[in-house]
Amino acid sequence: MAGFDVNTAFSLRDRVIIVTGGGTGIGKVYSQRLCEAGARVVLADIAADEAEKTASAIRAKGGDCLAIATDVAIAQAVDAMVEKTLTAYGRIDGLVNNASMMSVLERKDWHKIDPAEWDKVMEVNLKGIFLCCRAAFPHMQKQGGGRIVNISSGRFWTGSPNRLHYSTSKAGVIGLTRSLASELGEHNIGVNAITPGFTLSETQLATSSQNYVTGRDQGRCFKRPQTPDDLVGAVMFLLSDASAFITGQTLNVDGGLAFH
Repeated sequence: MAGFDVNTAFSLRDRVIIVTGGGTGIGKVYSQRLCEAGARVVLADIAADEAEKTASAIRAKGGDCLAIATDVAIAQAVDAMVEKTLTAYGRIDGLVNNASMMSVLERKDWHKIDPAEWDKVMEVNLKGIFLCCRAAFPHMQKQGGGRIVNISSGRFWTGSPNRLHYSTSKAGVIGLTRSLASELGEHNIGVNAITPGFTLSETQLATSSQNYVTGRDQGRCFKRPQTPDDLVGAVMFLLSDASAFITGQTLNVDGGLAFH
């Protein structure tokens, strides 16, 4: 067995990585930082104009990326996105399942959630991950391996109220991650999840009142707001060879609010 190469273990240079929801919010920061690390990144986002704007800004700084309009809840759209990725880059080394419905959801008591809204959240936040994994899998299998990182939520640990459908979908991401890891290990495909705490992304700031944001960091060990860049290291680690023997795990990144 080859030894640990400290010079390449953490490198993502020339890796082809798909980031769903990669043109906006936290996903935008993942895409930017992964390109800065030398990866070739596909920004798969339903917000097509915003994704192309982000991709153009990344390319202007020398990054290698491609924006593809994608609705992760539609199988045909996901399959087309994967085929376009292969046409452009020839392989898929990593998949970051980041796209989800959250900011557009009103905070309300659980019994006031409309069943149709419940179904839509599950369709995007859970089925969307399933569809993306399913589409990427045969290509990772053929090339001998890959890395999947699923973005869950710190709500899984804390049981936060008022968005029960969102919290339930993100708990489902943990179950999906564990079971999928068991099925894909034989193909050298690692599947892990991270649970971000309340993060001050552009999207979060645009949809949250100041009263809601104020004081959110007080229960943490680190007494400061969490930003998207606080999540980047965990995602990059789980995409790299440094985490090659880690699968089925959930890494909590919330500044020490919930201990895991």
